[in-house]
Amino acid sequence: MANPWLQIPLADYEGHMQSAGVEQLAVLSRLFGEVLHLCKPASVAILGVAGGNGLEHIDSSVTGRIAGVDLNPEYLAIARERFSHLQGLELHCVDLSISRLRLAPLELVHAALVFEHAGVGLCLENALSLVAPGGVFSVILQLPSEISQGVAASPFASIQLLKPNFALIDVAWFRQTIAARGFVLSQEATHSLAGGKSFWAGCFARDL
Repeated sequence: MANPWLQIPLADYEGHMQSAGVEQLAVLSRLFGEVLHLCKPASVAILGVAGGNGLEHIDSSVTGRIAGVDLNPEYLAIARERFSHLQGLELHCVDLSISRLRLAPLELVHAALVFEHAGVGLCLENALSLVAPGGVFSVILQLPSEISQGVAASPFASIQLLKPNFALIDVAWFRQTIAARGFVLSQEATHSLAGGKSFWAGCFARDL
């Protein structure tokens, strides 16, 4: 069975993420910008880059290598068109849940709302393998909500294809799992969202 992300047009995904009651696209962009400002990485990987939300925050004078990864080639084509001016941009079409990603490690690896869809098996192994010694692993997870769980309703019907494969990640378990792999939680914060949801954002530093 084809991955549902291959059946969702980027316009539907971005429209859903910007729609009233969801309003997550701008938040995700802002949080990525904050991590870039904090880390000032010479190289960064964005897992689930889609159409490049947040890439506008990259300062090419600081970050010379940008690796965007996504499983939808149409998303990557749009990202390439939108950010053709961005020096050092490389885009990789890989399903992180089923294929090994073989790239040279990067100073910052950012994964926002990726593990809820791709799981914490091979996808997580791929993510951790990308973090260079002394680098940072930046993660955004969706927290449980009594008001709204899982994939929110929206005018974009195709988004509902994601529901069967969506699963929240327990933050306490995630912290412990990453710590056991030699990463130290350096900062964390909770961000409230429209519609009653919230994000947990954490940064993990990898040992040298």
